[in-house]
Amino acid sequence: MKFYEFLDKAPPIGRLVVIEGTEQVLAERALEVLLDRLLPLDVRDMNLERLRGEEIGDASRVREAVAAMPFLAERRVVVATDVHTLRAHERRALWEAAQSVPEGNTLVILDLLSPRSTRPQSFGALAGRAALRIDTTATEEVRRRFIVECIAAFGATAEPRAIAALVASATDLAAVRNDVQKIALSGKKITLDDLERESLVVTDPKAYRFASALVEGKASEALSVAQELFALDPRGAAIPLLSALATEYALLWDLARPGGRIAARHQWRERYLRPIARRLGVRRARSGYERAVHGVAAIVTGRSGSDPEDHRALVDRISAECLLLAQSSRAR
Repeated sequence: MKFYEFLDKAPPIGRLVVIEGTEQVLAERALEVLLDRLLPLDVRDMNLERLRGEEIGDASRVREAVAAMPFLAERRVVVATDVHTLRAHERRALWEAAQSVPEGNTLVILDLLSPRSTRPQSFGALAGRAALRIDTTATEEVRRRFIVECIAAFGATAEPRAIAALVASATDLAAVRNDVQKIALSGKKITLDDLERESLVVTDPKAYRFASALVEGKASEALSVAQELFALDPRGAAIPLLSALATEYALLWDLARPGGRIAARHQWRERYLRPIARRLGVRRARSGYERAVHGVAAIVTGRSGSDPEDHRALVDRISAECLLLAQSSRAR
């Protein structure tokens, strides 16, 4: 069952629930809804046990927890999180424990793997119809609804082009939610220009390898990664590449300013980025950022054409311009 199907249809909840897929923010929301349906707040503390991956061990704690009787409530709920981090023998032991949940109690397993995963095999696939399966995979349809709901929740509105840009570039919904919240604080309608002042977030490591190599002036490495991504997905590679580049230049632009700092979620990269920002300077960092976000906007609005080759040519042109920025910064 897809995430929004679960929210909309409110299916029966039995002894076993598997929250699968790879989108953490949707998994957390699904768990909140489950707990609200299963345990009223006045009895939740006494009838809810949460076990993280490292606490599960040989699964004896899970067996003991699911076997316990509820206290002043209709059921007891055990939540096993970070299960995707377990080793093979630990997963087998947990699966055996999942077979022993008594009627009336519920075990919720957060196994944030693709439902199609075979190594390891997902718990959802093992359970089949014996479990309520909630798939948190963020498809385009899911991303669109999530973003529209976020905008409404923050009391804002957005032009269609802005929503389309967010949907096209969003691979980290938590980061998108944070960026939408920041923009919504202005109290006005969110436009594409507003998004161009925020980093467009992607999590594809190859796209970030491209961006990182490009800002350093490593032409062969950057172009090799871009070529690989276009070979895998000719129609969909351009936006992740340019979005990663926009994110990289936004960080460099922030660090290049006097006393500049970057957001907490990126601070682990500051030691690496600061020397590059120092070489680039504010003007070049801003120029690279603007080139990348204008490239994203050109694709989203159709100005760059609809053919994948048009998108590839646009990425090649922006890459060449950014390489010139890196080279000129070294010549200073």
